[in-house]
Amino acid sequence: MSDWDAGLEDDEAGAVIRTVSRQLKLWREAAGLTQAEFGTAIGYGEELVSSVERGRRIPRPEYLDAADEALGAGGKIAAMKKDLAEVRYPKKVRDLKKLEADAVELCAYNNSVVHGLLQTREYARAVFSARRPPFTADELEQRLAARVARQEIIDDTAARPVFSFVQCESTLRRPIGGKMVMRGQLERLLQVAKFCNIDLQVLPLDREENSGLDGSFRLLRLKDGTTVGHIEVQPISRVIADPKEAQLLDMRYGIIRAQALSPRESMALIEKVLGET
Repeated sequence: MSDWDAGLEDDEAGAVIRTVSRQLKLWREAAGLTQAEFGTAIGYGEELVSSVERGRRIPRPEYLDAADEALGAGGKIAAMKKDLAEVRYPKKVRDLKKLEADAVELCAYNNSVVHGLLQTREYARAVFSARRPPFTADELEQRLAARVARQEIIDDTAARPVFSFVQCESTLRRPIGGKMVMRGQLERLLQVAKFCNIDLQVLPLDREENSGLDGSFRLLRLKDGTTVGHIEVQPISRVIADPKEAQLLDMRYGIIRAQALSPRESMALIEKVLGET
């Protein structure tokens, strides 16, 4: 079993983990089992049981399922899987996911890679694998799982939120992961471009004017009427809540959309690039 320390670096995650750990210990003690006896009953070592109860390890879903059955908890322990699901991911991912869940409209311009919400699993893996210094195997899997979890918001049956994506043409032609991975990614873009709540545009490389040269960014229009921005550069992830700064990004995004191809023209370009890949 791998190390599960990923969610321990912030107060919010720590509070959830301590609560779950305390409950597991109370249930075990109420059953009259030592840590060694309990570990044998659920198929894990005493050292791991001790680490979980001290809040040093985040128990995996299968650990909680086994504990629930061994202790006769009737689903009360297994129900804590939901509480732990979010804190497995880095705090910046959790914060962004919360913002996305509270948004009625999400807008994003990307000029380096395909936007994370639109990435296939294989493409996302290739993006994370390109990082230097490299992630460990556990870190890569954690980030991949977090990205896939965020993509749950993309739903072709929902009217809200509304999405607007502008991709620089370079992101369609940069062969991240190789030919087959890129083919799958381009096919995914063509698929989501047909969703009723998604506008997908491409900013061609032959445009003389490009207002997105400063880099990728996103805008989130929230249910309370406010607009916030988000930028991510190297290890820095920053939410822009200042109304004046968010307004500047909003204006810039409007200009970028005007410079880009229409959604229909963009689909034709993606199909062309797919044919060439």
